[in-house]
Amino acid sequence: MKTHQQPTVIELPHASTMHAMVYDDYGDADVLHSSTVPVPERLPGQVMIQVHASSVNPIDYRMRSGEMKGLLPGGFPRIPGYDVAGVIVDCAADSAFKVGDRVVAFLDSARGGASADYAVCAIDTVAALPDSLPMDIAAAMPLAGTTALQSLRDHGNMKAGDRVLINGASGGVGMFAVQIAKAYGCHVDAVASEDNRDFCMELGADHFYDYAKTDFTESTERWEVIFDAAGKSSYYEARDVMTEHSRYVSTEPDVKGMLMTVLTWPLSKSGTVMLAKPNAEDLRELIRLHEEGKLKVTIDSTFPMSELAQAHRRVEEGVDRGKVVLKTEHYM
Repeated sequence: MKTHQQPTVIELPHASTMHAMVYDDYGDADVLHSSTVPVPERLPGQVMIQVHASSVNPIDYRMRSGEMKGLLPGGFPRIPGYDVAGVIVDCAADSAFKVGDRVVAFLDSARGGASADYAVCAIDTVAALPDSLPMDIAAAMPLAGTTALQSLRDHGNMKAGDRVLINGASGGVGMFAVQIAKAYGCHVDAVASEDNRDFCMELGADHFYDYAKTDFTESTERWEVIFDAAGKSSYYEARDVMTEHSRYVSTEPDVKGMLMTVLTWPLSKSGTVMLAKPNAEDLRELIRLHEEGKLKVTIDSTFPMSELAQAHRRVEEGVDRGKVVLKTEHYM
């Protein structure tokens, strides 16, 4: 297996500022711009990571546009992004990590912070990277991969032999979900556009539904777990194709979805809207699956961090396959 040399560590500057991509108010992608901001302070229990790569998730542009300001108001300027792959530049002497370690992290700050030279996060949201795992591939994994894993395993109570349907199977979260469900021994049906049929089957799907031709909610098939990775269906539409004690999981964090979670909790056919929780153990599980050849990461496109606005637009347009990755200019 090809290995990747330990990258050169740029020492933490004595200066108290760094470069970052920020936005000072809600709006379209044009509000994103380069700025000089304070280097974040590393608190006890945290590590500081020099960012080599990151990626863009739908939550990033939804927050930037103000769509979620009711859940997370105020606080500008704001540095978007939750996915980080990079190198430890500061940590406690008794930390499990040391300066120079290659790591991946799912930032635990509600407001993000990945689109910058440096980011800090709790040590239990960071996992060591094997030399065989490139930074750009690792950077695509944290939020989307954790969302898929926690949705299926923790909220969907997925177990070997279950019939699992993934709606939005070719997207950033969906591609992880198909492969994770297969790795856990499930039968997987994928829903996406016809153009993505071959891609979904290559991910390991057992059967494919073209959403333009077939409405899975009207199928005669039944599933133990329905995971709407695209936020395009609803629990109430899917109830008829759920078996008794089925679980419906969505990634759509809106008021309607939250109400669905509360109202269906006592029912045998339950529905849940989930938000992924940063967790180093889950990152290690994703890395394990990747190292065992059970999890392939597809990159749609790569942008320099300075072109974050273009990367946001790419995700907003709707990425058919895989993730949009960012690299800091030093590591392009």
